[in-house]
Amino acid sequence: MSTRTAVLWVPDWPVVAALAAAGLDAHVPAAVLGAPSRGGTTAGRSVVATSAVARSAGVRRGMRRRQAQEACPDLVLLEADDERDARTFEPVAVAAETVVAGLEVARPGLLLLPAGGAARYHGTERALAERLVAAAAEAGHECQVGVADGLLAAVLAARDDAVVPPGGSPAALAGRPVGELVHAVCDPGVVAAVRDAVGLWWRLGLHTLGDLAALPAASVTARFGDLGAWAHRLARGEDERPPARRRPEADLAVATELDPPADRVDVAAFAARRLAEELHALLVAHGVACGRLRITARTTEGELERLWRTDTAAGGLPAARITDRVRWQLEGWLTDGARRRTGVEGSPEVAPLVHLALAAEDVAPAGTHQPSLWGADAGQDARARQALDRVQGLLGGDAVLTVRRAGGRDPRTRVRLVPYGEDTAVDRPADRPWPGALPSPAPATLLPEPAAARLLDAVGGDVVVDARLARHGDPARVRWDDGEHDVVGWAGPWPLAERWWAPDGGTRRVHLQVLLDDGRGLLLAQVGGAWQVEALYD
Repeated sequence: MSTRTAVLWVPDWPVVAALAAAGLDAHVPAAVLGAPSRGGTTAGRSVVATSAVARSAGVRRGMRRRQAQEACPDLVLLEADDERDARTFEPVAVAAETVVAGLEVARPGLLLLPAGGAARYHGTERALAERLVAAAAEAGHECQVGVADGLLAAVLAARDDAVVPPGGSPAALAGRPVGELVHAVCDPGVVAAVRDAVGLWWRLGLHTLGDLAALPAASVTARFGDLGAWAHRLARGEDERPPARRRPEADLAVATELDPPADRVDVAAFAARRLAEELHALLVAHGVACGRLRITARTTEGELERLWRTDTAAGGLPAARITDRVRWQLEGWLTDGARRRTGVEGSPEVAPLVHLALAAEDVAPAGTHQPSLWGADAGQDARARQALDRVQGLLGGDAVLTVRRAGGRDPRTRVRLVPYGEDTAVDRPADRPWPGALPSPAPATLLPEPAAARLLDAVGGDVVVDARLARHGDPARVRWDDGEHDVVGWAGPWPLAERWWAPDGGTRRVHLQVLLDDGRGLLLAQVGGAWQVEALYD
């Protein structure tokens, strides 16, 4: 059994949001680059969204940055930013709510709306679509609306700006490529799994959605699990989650009071992260995943509420993804309210938040989960996390730092300190090649500040490595804050010259490893003709 679903889709929303944030004209050829792997450079990254002007010049999703720039030399490259996309999409959701009540945000740029009652109120489904398009236009955005039975059929109908007659979804989907399933994914973290499954189905000869729908449901579920069952139902034009899978038990919910009231996103997001962890723990304890996440915030002047669609095919949302959605929504509420407080015309400002609640709705079985005897889910880490959260609450989010692995050629550049609990990307990706890097293993202890040292030869003279890497003298003793020790072995030198083209000459140093008579190893660096101890090996 399927319900009539309307989908409001704003094409190329990541590009639209990025252009608006950058203050650029909508007719500029632009593309959004995917988020880097723990870093901020654009090298090797691929295009995840393009504008229509860029597509007309030959730019396509999946292209590497250099390929895209070759196809369109005037291409403007913009950064991916989920928070920006969700924050700027909130006005569109507010506008759609003036036409249809009970909408769900599938992802920024895509809204799901119940079409049955709204179509009867406005006369026809086509009239409903026209009203939604007009409402989005009043909010400053062009959109397309589709109506059909089932989620996937409605999403694809929106991409065609069409209305599929009742009962016509299976026929409309049958000839579509099986890869179209990716358009129904609500969580970006599930996209890779869906694409892998699509690739497998294609190799097995299942090239269209009709091919997949023709298989027995039990066989698809037995072979491909929950992801296969999800895809099979969508390919048949049915709802994402069947009524039989819905639990009669009450929805799971958590809430907290904000005292003092929160008028900044970072303050509210800190409370949201704790709530997300509590809600995720409840979901795991009940063995379920939520199909919808309801975010409710009460201010001193009223109540705000938004419903987000989630994916249960991959086991539901982890706590970090729940936190992301709440933070995006808070950005949309509080940032929009802050702009209104500064005098921008619009609806009344958003007052500070005094209450925040999360509810997991439309829960479905998420498989079995057996807690470990020890480890992250055994319970012993909970007290430590609570203590760290308490310290952050007292001193601020930046007061508690944790180590994040980064890329670099020496031990000091291979670590970064980031706020605890934040998924902050480091500026140097660790998975890139770093020619000239020190060989493994890495030292066990990195000194907070390098300690001055002297490296002496057997007759007491200073060991020096000149600009041509010629070594004058063999290391025999090291004198530093810890005293003087004999050298029983050494390796190197390894030169390091980074950004040598910069006006300041960049970084120039020589590293040397030495083994002391007490069994310890030192990493020495010669900088400006003087030696210093940078790290210790166990």
